[in-house]
Amino acid sequence: MSQPKAWINAMRLRTLPLSLSGIIMGSSVAFYHGYWDTLIFTLAIVTTILFQILSNLANDLGDGLKGTDNKDRVGPERMVQSGAISPKQMKSAVILTSVLSFIAAGSLIYFGAQNMPNSIAWFYVALAILCILAAITYTVGKRAYGYHGMGDLMVLIFFGFVSVLGVYSLYSKDFLLDMILPAFTIGLLSTAVLNLNNMRDYTNDAKSGKNTLVVKMGPNLAKLYHATLIIFAVSSLGIFITLFKEPLLFVGMLPAIMLLLHLRKVMQITEAKKFDPELKIVALSTFALSIFMFAMLIYLKPA
Repeated sequence: MSQPKAWINAMRLRTLPLSLSGIIMGSSVAFYHGYWDTLIFTLAIVTTILFQILSNLANDLGDGLKGTDNKDRVGPERMVQSGAISPKQMKSAVILTSVLSFIAAGSLIYFGAQNMPNSIAWFYVALAILCILAAITYTVGKRAYGYHGMGDLMVLIFFGFVSVLGVYSLYSKDFLLDMILPAFTIGLLSTAVLNLNNMRDYTNDAKSGKNTLVVKMGPNLAKLYHATLIIFAVSSLGIFITLFKEPLLFVGMLPAIMLLLHLRKVMQITEAKKFDPELKIVALSTFALSIFMFAMLIYLKPA
């Protein structure tokens, strides 16, 4: 495999739509409320893309060094494990992407927090550092939290609350309690994608000592857990729209139909490899939800 292709594979660009869903969701509500800044939106998108690529590179490195990625793995081939990229090269890429992520996040904070108290601005700086650390330590290091069943919680926090609430607050310079609901929606659906990934890798993870929640609870309970994530995610968005008092906004929930059809299929899966296509369905359905909501909120925005 050529080096450019290996690096593109390591970046796992197919994960980007899911990572952007929270930014789009938070931005859509901010737009409806009359808060909009193209620069903030652009910097938030760039920062999120870099955070996601950083996470993907670090994940490839961590699982490769720990031997979790091996010939028995069901999912896509990883670059360190296959030898296409050396551990030294990947470490350099992780460091470089960390620096770029911090620069992008710093720029976002500089322009987004100008009219906020210094304490809030520094809080965002600390949050950016935590995002970088969380992206790396999911699989890298002796205490990698992904190996101790903490990945789900961290995805809920960073893909949901940090992404949706964080970007909305940068637009509005305020905190809106109702935004917790769409934050839950994006966070829970992102967690569902991770859960599918872990159900696919269940056997290999158990052998490798990667104690994900799926390994801890077993595949049958993991399916029930998955259904809970999807149902609560869709319900949270439904409640948010009800509070919004814009009935037409329910049109924005149309992609949720794909999620419910997906649930039925997941309950019938018996082979690990069949979970892999379902990751794409949930990830793209989540992205579609955010796009549909943005489109409807643009349409419904008061003149």
